[in-house]
Amino acid sequence: MKLVRYGNPGQEKPGLIDGEGGIRDLSGHVADFTGEALSPASLARLAGLSPASLPLVSGEPRYGSCVPRPGNFIAVGLNYADHAAESNLPVPKEPVLFNKAPSCVVGPNDDVVIPRGSEKTDWEVELAIVIGSRASYIEEKDALAHVAGFCICNDVSERAYQTERSGQWMKGKGCPTFGPLGPWLVTPDEVGDVQALSMWLDVNGKRMQTGSTRTMVFGVATIVSYISQFMLLQPGDVITTGTPPGVGMGMKPPLYVKPGDVMTLGIEKLGSQRQTAVAWSA
Repeated sequence: MKLVRYGNPGQEKPGLIDGEGGIRDLSGHVADFTGEALSPASLARLAGLSPASLPLVSGEPRYGSCVPRPGNFIAVGLNYADHAAESNLPVPKEPVLFNKAPSCVVGPNDDVVIPRGSEKTDWEVELAIVIGSRASYIEEKDALAHVAGFCICNDVSERAYQTERSGQWMKGKGCPTFGPLGPWLVTPDEVGDVQALSMWLDVNGKRMQTGSTRTMVFGVATIVSYISQFMLLQPGDVITTGTPPGVGMGMKPPLYVKPGDVMTLGIEKLGSQRQTAVAWSA
């Protein structure tokens, strides 16, 4: 299934994408994609519905983030060896973890706001994992059973805040609008081999990133199992898993987002996003 949340900010309704690409309203069957609604039993129940029996949504409503604000928004750094190289950093021996602020989550086509005083706002196309059931100290062989689905994340990053302001990376990762998610939450049965998905990102129509989840240092099952050793993962939590090379910081000279720039990005089977960068205003 391709699950969506559609409507104005703060008023999103749950839906699914039918075989013709239309949105079907699921609000008569689930309130939102949180908690128990993401469990294996709930997703199986939704999968059993006939899309034709659900109301067809008219027009072209806004896509919200495919899950509401998560309790935890966790990111994995330097998870592609060639991205580590362009960052002049060694390939990590264990996953590098940091937090993105849950409040940075926005819809896949919403504007990205360049923070006040920023001169180094950057892009990162990433595969994101959405947790479907409670996970604590789970083994790698059991990890995928705790995943509700996958989506695209643009892990927008302010590099000066991240690398030049001392302390943790999260300073440059959690600014408002720095976490576009969606357009769809795609269930694992429809994704197939999650470690074989092509991915790309353009800025103003120019290809910047081309990659594949095949080249992740730590795969999805490893990441979910690893994180569960340190914290309790709960339904609706989001883990974004790292980016391939081609970020602005790695360009020679570096290239960063400015107001008016348009980022388009996509991952095979997960759809695409489009964001326009806008200047911060009070």
